[in-house]
Amino acid sequence: MAGENPFSHAATRVLAIASGKGGVGKSSVTTNLAIALAQRGKDVAALDADVWGFSMPRMLGISAPPELDDDKAIIPPEAHGVRLISMGFFVPENQAVIWRGPMLHKALEQFITDVKWGEPDYLLIDMPPGTGDVSISMSQFLPRAEVIVVTTPQIAAQSVAQRAAAMSAKVELDLIGVIENMSWFRGDDGKAYEIFGAGGGQELADHLGVPLLGQVPLVTELREGGDTGAPIMVTDPKSEAAQVFAQIAAQVEEIAPRKIYKKELRII
Repeated sequence: MAGENPFSHAATRVLAIASGKGGVGKSSVTTNLAIALAQRGKDVAALDADVWGFSMPRMLGISAPPELDDDKAIIPPEAHGVRLISMGFFVPENQAVIWRGPMLHKALEQFITDVKWGEPDYLLIDMPPGTGDVSISMSQFLPRAEVIVVTTPQIAAQSVAQRAAAMSAKVELDLIGVIENMSWFRGDDGKAYEIFGAGGGQELADHLGVPLLGQVPLVTELREGGDTGAPIMVTDPKSEAAQVFAQIAAQVEEIAPRKIYKKELRII
């Protein structure tokens, strides 16, 4: 029903994909991980909460806007087994979103309460970089969210990513793992070249006391798929990068949520 938070008592696992800085491929990771979970037979939804840098509609290849049902609830469009809501459906792609905190808070609240989500097994949230208003709002709306931090191999990048992890601790969200993106480029000779250095993801995971869920290689098809709406999990599921996402999805399923909620325990 519109106006209620459907995730306040549902069994849905909420995964907040976060980073301390932009440019680490967080949206690409969110998109392909969502598809990987869908390919495992899960009911998957995604919320593009990166209100300034929304990109998931393009990455999933969704151009049709959401529709409304008879109760005026928003029906999220779907592609590759993933239902999506994004600011990109309501603001032209080339237009800046210049909103203060209260406006952002209200928009995100509507994305959660006024959308006909159903009861997905997973809701993935593409968080904006940093630790600002949106992160605080999402922690209030979805206090059961589990956080996955995305970083790149550089030591400098992982030190910045620690801020996103610190944010999750401040708002009492469970941090469950780290994903290292752009880990290496594999040349025609078959050799893996560590263009952006090595060790940042593992060092961050060790420092935070969580597993390194996977290392995603830097491949042209992954970047091109994001630009054209042809995710690598769909176009080349046997590729090295897609196999990593599939392995990450399997690990996520094996991690038991620390906070257990049951509908019959709902407080009215």
